[in-house]
Amino acid sequence: MSGGGERPELGKVPETALWTLWHRAVEARRPDTVLHDPVAVELVERIDFPFADRFGQSPLVSQLQALRAACFDREVADFLDRCPRGTVVGLGDGLETQAWRVDNGRASWLSVDLPETARLREQLLPPDERHRILACSATDPRWMDEVDPDPARGVLITTEGLLMYLRPDEVRALIAACAARFPGGALVLDAVPRWAARRAVAGKLRDRHYQAPPMPFGMDADELGKLAQAHPAVTGVREVYPEGGRGLLRAVLPLARVIKQRPSVVALRFTES
Repeated sequence: MSGGGERPELGKVPETALWTLWHRAVEARRPDTVLHDPVAVELVERIDFPFADRFGQSPLVSQLQALRAACFDREVADFLDRCPRGTVVGLGDGLETQAWRVDNGRASWLSVDLPETARLREQLLPPDERHRILACSATDPRWMDEVDPDPARGVLITTEGLLMYLRPDEVRALIAACAARFPGGALVLDAVPRWAARRAVAGKLRDRHYQAPPMPFGMDADELGKLAQAHPAVTGVREVYPEGGRGLLRAVLPLARVIKQRPSVVALRFTES
C-alpha cells in the first residue's frame, strides 16, 4: 500500500523510520492490536511509498515491533507520572508517534534526527509549542542545549531503534554525555544481539523483501550490566521486558527471557549529583 501524499527520499539508515512506522501501522490496524497507534495508520495512508512491496507484511514482525514500542511507552508514561512537566527527548526519532500515544498534555517533546528525516517529520508531524524537531545527529551534543535545564522538571531520553547503527565507541560516548549532562535523568535504549549485528554488517540480515542496514553495535542480554561502565553517574541498569502479546507469542515471550542472544530494551538511571 502507498499513500498519495509526501514522497520520502531517504538513505538506508533513515529509511528504517519508514520500516518501523509501517510495522506499527500494520499491527495497529488489527482489532486485537497490542499497540493502539492511529497516527501511524494515518501517516502510512498519507505517505507516497510502496510500503508493502518494500517491507513485506509479516504479522509476527509487526507485533514484535509494536511490543518493542510498548516497552518504551511504559517507561515514558511512568516518567510522565513522576515528572508531568518533564522533557522527553527522542534521539533518532524518525516518524515515531509515541507523543500521540502517551502524552499527558503538559510534557515537552524534542525529536532529534538527521536533516533528511527531520524535514520529513516536519512535513508530516508539524512542530508546535510542546513538540519540537531538531535536525541534528544524536552524536552531536548540540541537541543537549535544546533541553530544559531545570533538573526539577526531569528529562527522559529515548533511543529506540538507534544505537545499533552507531559504533560501540559512539554508544559509550553518548551514554556518558547524557549521564554527565542530565543528573537525575534517565535513558531508554534497545540493543540487538551480537549475532544479529554481525549478520547485518555482513549484509546477511534480510528477508525476501528487506535487507537491514549494517549494525555496528550489538549486545547480548547477559551483557547489559556493562552499560554502567560508560560513566560513574549511570547508577541503575534495568531490562524492560515486553508484556502481553497475542497468540503463541504471548506464551513464548516470558520463556525467551532465559535466552542470552536476544533483543533487549534497557532503562538507565543517572545519579542526581
